[in-house]
Amino acid sequence: MRTGSRVAHLRALIDHPNTGAAERDTAQRMLARLKVDGPVGDRSYGGRHGRGGRHAGLARIAELIREDIAFAQRFSPAAAPTELAPYSPLRAAPASLVYSVDTPYEGRIDITIDGIPPEWGWTASGPSPALSALAAELSDILDEYNRDGTDIGRRFFGGVRAGETTLLF
Repeated sequence: MRTGSRVAHLRALIDHPNTGAAERDTAQRMLARLKVDGPVGDRSYGGRHGRGGRHAGLARIAELIREDIAFAQRFSPAAAPTELAPYSPLRAAPASLVYSVDTPYEGRIDITIDGIPPEWGWTASGPSPALSALAAELSDILDEYNRDGTDIGRRFFGGVRAGETTLLF
């Protein structure tokens, strides 16, 4: 029986003049339980979650991420002389960098950056600010295809690596 017809039956039972007091109270309690809203989930979907299709596999998502990285490297927004040009760590990165997007196992997508010039990518204490900004932008691209929430699981887990060093997980 659908909820709508249950509500209608309970209201008819409550409003009927020959319904006893105990039966009316029981029907009112049942109606109150049916009308209570359940917890609202806090789902969040990335801006490109549906781009590859609602049920896209990880191989398809990895392909779309590769396309987004290639596009972001080449795209140059036309800025008028009075406008500020947006900064993109992907465009500002050295041309020698090589990006690979892999699905090492089910439920995981990794972006690996190879060919990093030591003077650009590393400091004595670890990754340079430029390399960290690049990793953050790549992580943002990953998150655009993901979902998360308390009532659903993540679509996949992802990470950004520089060679064998994990920058973001």
